[in-house]
Amino acid sequence: MRLASTDLDVFRLCLGGNVFAWTLDEDGSFEVLDAYFAAGGNFIDTADSYGHWTSAGEGASERIIGRWIASRGNRDQLVIATKVGMSRRRPGLSQGAIRQAIEGSLERLGVETVDLYYAHRDDEQTPLEESLSTFGALIEEGKVRYVAASNYSAQRLQRALELAASEGLASFVALQPHYNLLERAYERDLAEVCARWSLACVPYYGLARGFLSGKYRPDGAMPDTPRAASVRESYFNERGFSALEALDEVADAHGSTPAAVALAWLAAQPTVLAPIASATSPAQVRQLVDSARLELSEQELLRLSAAAG
Repeated sequence: MRLASTDLDVFRLCLGGNVFAWTLDEDGSFEVLDAYFAAGGNFIDTADSYGHWTSAGEGASERIIGRWIASRGNRDQLVIATKVGMSRRRPGLSQGAIRQAIEGSLERLGVETVDLYYAHRDDEQTPLEESLSTFGALIEEGKVRYVAASNYSAQRLQRALELAASEGLASFVALQPHYNLLERAYERDLAEVCARWSLACVPYYGLARGFLSGKYRPDGAMPDTPRAASVRESYFNERGFSALEALDEVADAHGSTPAAVALAWLAAQPTVLAPIASATSPAQVRQLVDSARLELSEQELLRLSAAAG
């Protein structure tokens, strides 16, 4: 699938790298990456800040991905996306922060060029002109192929796109928002901006922190972790359980899983190109990749939307 107005051909499911060096060690990360690549996947998402919550520290996910690429020799078959702006060492999107960040990411990933470089979140303290000019310079230098945005409001995204068009600056080609069957704020205004400017939507948290995979059930044991507690607080309600019931029904009809159906629903939404999902085992990868083959009927899509509405 072509990513917006670029020459990047990406798999329908993007593999999230936030779990590398966190819930997965390097060997486990390699197994997940191998399984995804073997299934035809080529789109891998990470960030310079990933790992700051672990003993491995910032950049740990990028390092693992870089060592995997070097060991497999498959760089030319991959689309690598990483991000700048949320590092604790160099936060923001100033020229200096971006310049330092890209050099670090290139070194850790062991590549000469990042295919898709996201502004991880908006930086209202830095003029948009400065950030976009710096991104443009990186493209000219061959360090970045395309740039994108994540966690921008519709107003700021619109302003950045207008500015790029009027001033001849680097323009975002994709948006990475928080969007899934239960989190639908994207549909209010961001979807319209993406459609108007032909941006590809590559949403994160496609499985609502794991809730839509079906692993958290009202009558099941819950792990004693901060993530599980957050899932319970956010989604253990009538709306969440209604969504799970609908996912179970559609999954049974297709001989699939709730996780695959949830991602297939997301991929079928207007402007969405490839949802992002992480996995902690090859078996999970196979479940997630199944979403790329699922073609849900209009009735099934409406059933799921209504159940979570």
